[in-house]
Amino acid sequence: MITIKRTNSDNIDFIKLVKELDKSLGVYYKDEKSFYEELNNIDKIKYAVVAYNENEKPVGCGGIKKYSKNEVEIKRIFVPTAYRGKGIATIVLKELENWSKDLEFEKCILETLKEKPYAIAFYEKNKYKEIPNFGEYKNAENSICFEKEIK
Repeated sequence: MITIKRTNSDNIDFIKLVKELDKSLGVYYKDEKSFYEELNNIDKIKYAVVAYNENEKPVGCGGIKKYSKNEVEIKRIFVPTAYRGKGIATIVLKELENWSKDLEFEKCILETLKEKPYAIAFYEKNKYKEIPNFGEYKNAENSICFEKEIK
């Protein structure tokens, strides 16, 4: 059974999972590493969730940060390889969407990498629609952006 804890980016389990995520993303970032590292700084994430298994081991995470008056940006969703395929990422994403609704936001937006077809398929399966790249990602050729109405 998976349990979810609402927390913030100071949570030690969140920090450890994000470090593991960053290590795995290094292969994708190549020459754009500093660009993406700056955008993925967890200090800007006020709302974070950590998923725990029945042994209280952290097995997934994600965060949201305010993007505009009505939008939050989904950030740093990650499930370690050993725990993938068990629906944990979906549980994390749904909790982030629910928290966004609780905070009275109307839309979730996000960015992922074009080189990660499994991530693209995951967001599409969860009813996210592709949109033009937004904000800092506008000219990022390796990025693809999505949105979902949550009101």
